[in-house]
Amino acid sequence: MNIKPNAARILVVDDEPANLKLVDKMLRKDGYENVVLIQNPHEVLAACLQERTDLILLDINMPDLDGFAVMAQLLALNDPLLPPIVVLTAQDRNEVMLRAFSEGARDFICKPFGRYELLARVRNLLDVHLAHRLLHEQKTVLAEMVDARTSELHHSRLQIVRVLGRAAEYRDNETGAHVMRVSHVAELLARVIGWNEAQCELILNASPMHDIGKIGISDLILLKPGPLSVEERTIMQTHAEIGARILEARGNAILEMAGRIAYSHHEKWDGTGYPAGLRGEEIPLEARIVAIADVFDSLMSVRPYKQAWSVDAATRFMRDNAGSHFDPVLVGHFLDTLPQILEIRERFRDSPLASALPA
Repeated sequence: MNIKPNAARILVVDDEPANLKLVDKMLRKDGYENVVLIQNPHEVLAACLQERTDLILLDINMPDLDGFAVMAQLLALNDPLLPPIVVLTAQDRNEVMLRAFSEGARDFICKPFGRYELLARVRNLLDVHLAHRLLHEQKTVLAEMVDARTSELHHSRLQIVRVLGRAAEYRDNETGAHVMRVSHVAELLARVIGWNEAQCELILNASPMHDIGKIGISDLILLKPGPLSVEERTIMQTHAEIGARILEARGNAILEMAGRIAYSHHEKWDGTGYPAGLRGEEIPLEARIVAIADVFDSLMSVRPYKQAWSVDAATRFMRDNAGSHFDPVLVGHFLDTLPQILEIRERFRDSPLASALPA
């Protein structure tokens, strides 16, 4: 926006046609091209709302709706770019002038006034207002650019986070769809228990990295087709601590939550889980949520060491282990939302080289 002063929109408001014609002639002779004459003060507000106005020359003494009432209407708009108002009046008393300034006027001209006085006041106010308008619009554009760049960076971070989650999952699952199902089920359970939109988005994007620590586990153990030995199981369990170390970060909400989930999603409600043997509500809530989503989906998925369970068998396991392995309240919500959970499983079915990501 780079409006030249002579192209600025000026409203002239006066109930006397002769006064309107006089001011109009003065302004147009000086090159102002966009002068709007208003004889009925009731039309001022609509004229300002219809098109951006840059200056108002306003008579005070008008029947029915005087200049003070018009100013009150305009100030009620709370417009940061409200055009400056120059009061035109035959009353030169100090109290009238002081009231005009206190109620929104930027300048005051007593009738009769000379052409050069009017034009000087108009030009000064227009220069200031148009500069203010330009600055305001530049700030708006900059704010929009910052928002767009912030959104782009946020999206880039999420893409990296999701790729990391899939990279870990491909170690023992050829499609990586498991992390997508876990993240969407976790989001669903979080929403059901009353988390707000930001928290739900956070767990959606943090939960895919719950098994990132598997990157540090040997394929001989991770892909072993049979049961693990005691020593192998001990090594396997270190993936929780490895994941927490990989995700260690400060000031990044997604990685901080992902780190808590990676470290604690194998803890059990009764304290028999790993790596820290946390019990009950000592386990971070997001880890308890992901534990349910992860175990249910793992039971129903093919792994090198097992076949997929049926829905009934997996659901029965979840119900039977409420209060021992899982948070019993969350299991209740899981059972209530089972139809939606199965829909998520269907939407993100295992397929070779799946490329979809959590949305």
